[in-house]
Amino acid sequence: MSLNEAALHAIADQYRAAYVAHDPSLAPISMGIRFSENNVALPFPDGTWDTVAEEVGPPLTFVDTTAGTIGIFTAIRTLDVPGFLAIRLRVENGQITEAEHILSTKRNLSGPPTPIGPIEQFRHEPDLLEPVADDERMTRDALISVANGYWSTLENNDGEIRDTAFSADCTRFENGMAFPDVEKLFLLGRYRFNERVRDRDFMVIDESRGLVMSRAFIDHKGALDEYALTDGTVIPSIFREPHSWCVLELFKIKAHRITAIEATFIAVPYYMPTPWAPAARWAR
Repeated sequence: MSLNEAALHAIADQYRAAYVAHDPSLAPISMGIRFSENNVALPFPDGTWDTVAEEVGPPLTFVDTTAGTIGIFTAIRTLDVPGFLAIRLRVENGQITEAEHILSTKRNLSGPPTPIGPIEQFRHEPDLLEPVADDERMTRDALISVANGYWSTLENNDGEIRDTAFSADCTRFENGMAFPDVEKLFLLGRYRFNERVRDRDFMVIDESRGLVMSRAFIDHKGALDEYALTDGTVIPSIFREPHSWCVLELFKIKAHRITAIEATFIAVPYYMPTPWAPAARWAR
């Protein structure tokens, strides 16, 4: 039996409260819950369930009543370390059966360093949770198609916009840092160093608000030394060795255009698989 929006929001609030209190009994958590943090399958509770000191927030919560899934973007401290936290939950028969965390902090070093801003100053784009007007609303499949087109455009970015579109003011927030001119940078081929965008999944779809939460891995082989933008400028690749990002990313989509993006991502070992892949995708 699927839960309504209010019930899923209540479960999200209970999960956040239980997490900060280090007390799973405060939320309807299944005895057989599957849990991962920063792309590693862990016993539950473990990881930052033991170290979180406070939620700084403010949290942004959205739900998918069709799939029974929940997305949360927030900010926390573990002891005295600030970080941006993205959470995906699956709810079945009123219980949380899956919990996935991606936590980005300045201490999660990578090459090049992960972009990250101050958690105290960050505020979510206000329009993210606003309902989409009837004439701009899209079907579930259409929302997923536009979000997937974003990943296809990011992969081997050569200046071509592939099966997606952007509003003129679309800004991407990466771990609290604003990166405007999303379409302009794609048209320049700025991200040519992205060899693959793989294991794409679309886990939380809110049709009334035009929201899609996606997981993906962005692989960089590190073999590309210099490359030319579409305006002829030659620049060096920032990736100098094999490297991958793991990301939970939220897209706001209206009338087939992405209008806002919020992402929490970390570096992981090159070509690291996801613990959430179907079994068949492990063998390849």
